Amino acid sequence: MEPAKLNGLELIRAMSRGELPPATMAETIPMRIARVEKGDVEFKVTANKGHLNPMGGVHGGFAATALDSVTGCAVHTTLGPGESYGTVDLNVKMLRPVPVNRELSAKGRVISVSRRIGVSEGVLTDGEGRIYAHATATCMIFRKDAASIAENGGTRAAA
Repeated sequence: MEPAKLNGLELIRAMSRGELPPATMAETIPMRIARVEKGDVEFKVTANKGHLNPMGGVHGGFAATALDSVTGCAVHTTLGPGESYGTVDLNVKMLRPVPVNRELSAKGRVISVSRRIGVSEGVLTDGEGRIYAHATATCMIFRKDAASIAENGGTRAAA
């Protein structure tokens, strides 16, 4: 399997099936892909004692990282082979303390994707539907043709 030839949806699905390794961030913030559709993803995440802040609660970076991952992956599922993205803005609202050793669901959904910008939202919930955090994200999209233009000194390569 050649990851560079897969579109974003195929790439994330291959990771969910174990055909490609997950991002190494999934070791730092334990998360696994539970569901993947075009523009819509769900990860299962679990905070542990390694994610605590000095006051003994789960650090806000746990929720922020989980939500950054699902909002970015939702956008990634809309991209073609060789295309990528980078988060340029992540706005997270913490609504309640994240529990330790309890599996939560992080869901990301695309709101809009244009040629250069992807906007998505994410929510971190428990099995009873309680919301722990909500986020919106803006991603810069790097289209394959834009990369080839830059490589050719600002002009399109001849077809």
